[in-house]
Amino acid sequence: MSEASLMTQQLDALLFEEQDQTANLANASALLMQSLSNINWAGFYLYQPANDELVLGPFQGKVACMHIKNGAGVCGSALQNKKVQRVANVHDFPGHIACDSDSNAEIVVPLYTASGQPIGVMDIDSTTLDRFSPADEEQLVEFANVLVQHIDSH
Repeated sequence: MSEASLMTQQLDALLFEEQDQTANLANASALLMQSLSNINWAGFYLYQPANDELVLGPFQGKVACMHIKNGAGVCGSALQNKKVQRVANVHDFPGHIACDSDSNAEIVVPLYTASGQPIGVMDIDSTTLDRFSPADEEQLVEFANVLVQHIDSH
């Protein structure tokens, strides 16, 4: 693993010894919003197995969709496929769910426990087309891995 980015180091320090998942996710979304340029939404959807769906969790930005079926849209696809979805233009993504019509690009990182159980997804939107680069993806996956280590250990 490469040297951790400053944002990931800040996350690790911020969540040190905090046991509450909601508090950890709330601070993680705030850190994303203040650290990344040209984004208009950063937050989390949490997996609810009873309905096989994602439910809105802590976030920063405009109001958002509250329920997303597993496999639906960018977030549901990331969860179902266990694969980062980096979308240059969300209007070209089949089945895109438009919660905020200002959003044009999106990156979604699936969050799974070490044992493979779904936690949910980390979702970041931008009004700028093609906002997220492969380097951004690498940094955000690293950020998500540190986050999961903190919330999966409790």
